[in-house]
Amino acid sequence: MAVKIRLSRRGRKRMAIYDIVVAESTSPRDGRFIEKIGSYNPNTDPSTVVLKSDRAVYWLMVGAQPTDTARSVLSHEGIMYRKHLQVGVNKGAITQDQADDKYSTWKDDKESRKAGAADTKTQTKEQVRAERLEAERKVNEARAEAIAKKNKVEEPVAEPVAEAPAEAAADETPATEAAAQEATPTAEEAPAAE
Repeated sequence: MAVKIRLSRRGRKRMAIYDIVVAESTSPRDGRFIEKIGSYNPNTDPSTVVLKSDRAVYWLMVGAQPTDTARSVLSHEGIMYRKHLQVGVNKGAITQDQADDKYSTWKDDKESRKAGAADTKTQTKEQVRAERLEAERKVNEARAEAIAKKNKVEEPVAEPVAEAPAEAAADETPATEAAAQEATPTAEEAPAAE
């Protein structure tokens, strides 16, 4: 009987979540399994993996073969490296303490790389957001200027309009006086006309 470590699908349509299970190779994908050793959710960013690492290493050591996707998930979580170190301990190449130190060093390095990648991603998101806000601000300023030009009403100049009647009145006053003087005959002109 061949034993495989593989993914078993669950969840709703287009939002699949997978259980990492140990099952016989002849069992259907979502069918009977021997043991559930974890879960994998590819819908989150980054993907979420919950795993019983001790049980995964045990099953690998007794000969369970992971499928390609399961191998990728196990490798990403460090289970395959831990199995590799355990094989070295079993062969006497290294001690258990050395293997544990190497694994903890690898795990710390992996965590720092994950944190660095998350920081880079966050910085990139913030930078893109800032650029988008700046572009939107420029567009809004351009719109505001266009609206201001469109709605700009030519203001009547109050001072020249007010001065024009005063000047006209000043101009008319002498003209009126001159017309009045011309209309009224003087005493000298009146006897001459008789």
